[in-house]
Amino acid sequence: MTALRDLRAATLADFAWRTDVDTRWADNDRYGHLNNAVYLALFDSAINRLVHDRVAPPWDLEARGVVAESGTAYFRELGYPMSLAVGLSVERLGSSSVTYRLALAERDADGPIAAAGHWVHVYVDPATGAPTAIPAALRAVLEPLVRDAPAREDPTANG
Repeated sequence: MTALRDLRAATLADFAWRTDVDTRWADNDRYGHLNNAVYLALFDSAINRLVHDRVAPPWDLEARGVVAESGTAYFRELGYPMSLAVGLSVERLGSSSVTYRLALAERDADGPIAAAGHWVHVYVDPATGAPTAIPAALRAVLEPLVRDAPAREDPTANG
């Protein structure tokens, strides 16, 4: 898995798919920036939008994607009001799990992303909870989104 901090210099162009989102007043915390939990909620919403729009509503799939792991690295503050984009690539596509590499940035930014995330879904049988194969229709959508991590020099690195 790519270390999230290594994505500090990545841009939205380094991700295979993207969706736009606007921040809400309620997303800001007491310090005037997006609360850390909002980043994870935006990543979750982007993944589910991809599944919903390209395959089927997630609740209609024959297997249920459950979150096994998630994480975020924060590089720059974001807040309200802002127009943002979530970038998404598939880092690993297994038989029953998928690892997403995610980014959050200002929608029209050409520069480095503001945050990077990873998210692992394990697909399980709804009746038994046992891991099962990723649904074929979903796999067909995810395969073209598999990307190697961007190889960029970090402009903030010393040395």
